[in-house]
Amino acid sequence: MADIPSKSATEGDNATAERSIPLPLPAHGFENLDRIPTGDLGDVGSAEVITRAAVLLMSAAAERLGVVSDSEPTIDLDEARPIITALAGLLDASRENLGERGEALVAGLQSLQDAFRSASRYPDASGEGPGEKYMR
Repeated sequence: MADIPSKSATEGDNATAERSIPLPLPAHGFENLDRIPTGDLGDVGSAEVITRAAVLLMSAAAERLGVVSDSEPTIDLDEARPIITALAGLLDASRENLGERGEALVAGLQSLQDAFRSASRYPDASGEGPGEKYMR
């Protein structure tokens, strides 16, 4: 294992200036996300930020369940499951802060869970589907 130099040894007197430079992110395959404006997120309320994240997760899950495709639907339950679970966790953790938006988002989540169950050859037992442990 190689020794990792301390910050003081590598940064010297410019430590503050160098820490303010953002690190470039590796290619992630989500080019659409790169176009989402994030510079003004400091001015956006928490409910709006959470809602935007939830809508993104809902859209991704719906695509993987083939419910919004204009062409022949491609169903990928292995990809849809963790997305739906992440959405459920997000909504469970923030439901009391979302107000009326929360109700609509939970209804959307339940629709995705129903679509997942319908698309499954061997549906999960009740309460064992994606995200069902969070939204009880």
